[in-house]
Amino acid sequence: MDELLAKATQGVDMDAPDAYLHIFFNLMAMVPWAALFWWNLAFVAVGALLGWWRGRLLAGVIWALVLGPIGWIIVLLAPKSAKPPPLPRSH
Repeated sequence: MDELLAKATQGVDMDAPDAYLHIFFNLMAMVPWAALFWWNLAFVAVGALLGWWRGRLLAGVIWALVLGPIGWIIVLLAPKSAKPPPLPRSH
């Protein structure tokens, strides 16, 4: 914990009125944003696939976007749509 506090307060004048803002930005700089983005994209892709399979594509995307893998459970437990997804056209 001391190491995290040292990183968060690095270069911050604790007597400055906006010290909390500098600490917040230091903490946000430590978050792995790229990894979080790609994981979220994977969660939404699986949610879309499960939603399509259950006949609720939009619900699958939204639940996965909001709750991640927990949204998958909600989509799987919801009743299946009465209307099946459309089949691709053959030319």
